[in-house]
Amino acid sequence: MRVAFGTDERTPLTESVVVMLAARGHEVLVVADGLDWPDAGRAVAEAVASGRVARGVACCTTGTGVSIAANKVPGVRAALCTDAVTAAGARRWNDANVLAFGLRLTTGSVATEMLDAFFTTPFEQAESALVARVEPAG
Repeated sequence: MRVAFGTDERTPLTESVVVMLAARGHEVLVVADGLDWPDAGRAVAEAVASGRVARGVACCTTGTGVSIAANKVPGVRAALCTDAVTAAGARRWNDANVLAFGLRLTTGSVATEMLDAFFTTPFEQAESALVARVEPAG
């Protein structure tokens, strides 16, 4: 799967996330590396919304900023996650296409668990009508 990655700060964790994604067979497109959080979130979201990638991962200190910025892009459903259960639920029930998380409190093992959950949990099609209700009118 082609995946966009963006962060407002390069850290050992962000570097390991790119490596983890590639090790799982994903083609990683780094669209933001050290940009301000609004730009990092938007860059990931635009890559997803345009179809250049299937999903995205965005990071900033708390994850809140990149998730807010990403969710301003039509067609993007960014989920701010702190654990694997939340990441799996975001995929299962919300068809989230961007995983956002914070760099301040996320450990490497938690990041690994979230990535595994986000990229292996399928969307439940029975939720499609509910997901459609959060899409912008167009």
